[in-house]
Amino acid sequence: MSPPEVTVVLPVYNAAATVERTVASVLAQSLAAFELVIIDDGSRDDSLARMTRLAAEDDRIRLVTRENAGVSSARNLGVALGQAPLVAFIDADDIWAPEKLARHIALHRAEPAISASYARIGFLPQHAEALTACRTLSSPPPGPLRLIAVLGENPICTMSNLMVRRDCFLAAGGLDTTLSHAEDQELVARLLARGARIEPIDALLVGYRFSPDGLSMDFDRMKAGWLTVARHHLDGPALASLEALYLRYLARRTLRSGGSAIKALSYALAGLRTDAGAFLADRRRGLGTLAGALVAPLLPRALRRQVFA
Repeated sequence: MSPPEVTVVLPVYNAAATVERTVASVLAQSLAAFELVIIDDGSRDDSLARMTRLAAEDDRIRLVTRENAGVSSARNLGVALGQAPLVAFIDADDIWAPEKLARHIALHRAEPAISASYARIGFLPQHAEALTACRTLSSPPPGPLRLIAVLGENPICTMSNLMVRRDCFLAAGGLDTTLSHAEDQELVARLLARGARIEPIDALLVGYRFSPDGLSMDFDRMKAGWLTVARHHLDGPALASLEALYLRYLARRTLRSGGSAIKALSYALAGLRTDAGAFLADRRRGLGTLAGALVAPLLPRALRRQVFA
């Protein structure tokens, strides 16, 4: 077997409902020269049994089990165990397009100076099985990623969307294991502060699933984690402007996920209070978010999910 060109790191904790679909999307990649390192982070459901079966069926899978120590630590362990020069991450409830790895590898081959890359993501309903179910897509800004974009609405959005050179990841110290939210933004911000070049791919390659019980649905803790990261890089008016953008982002994510309509409205109004100019600078997005947040409390939850997905 050829040496792997990329190590795929998959942390798993109580993901029995989705992990097989996630692994299937990795194994279906058009580029076959990868290794999949799965870290079972102390799952208490039957995730481990399902992954053990999958590992027995494909020798590209390496399964490691341990006591629960958190998702950032699991990802760091996966990178440490990997053998390839590039690392891609996927969460246990997300899926990839079949050309995901091939598109990233092609970019890194063409431009070896690039430290990391990311693509467009689509937001998936909880039980969706394919990227064709995505109704809303991200819009990466053109050109190299800037710190202000990462600390604002973070076009990378999820670790499932990131491929990074292993040497750059290790030189930066990996993920901060003290953070349970915004750890992806913190890593990318740290890479950029070290001079990393991070480029987008204008293609839908990741399906980001809204899981009601997932860490990514705890929006108040996400905001607290974001503030910890942002305050390390900014203060004063610059921080207020980006906080307004991040609150707008949280309002949209709350609406998309079918979360509390009142919470979505509170984020939108807080964003306006923090810096109305920044919140409304993109009129389409700002006014659209505000209108959605104002209307959402009048709609049943099931209808909100259909309207805002």
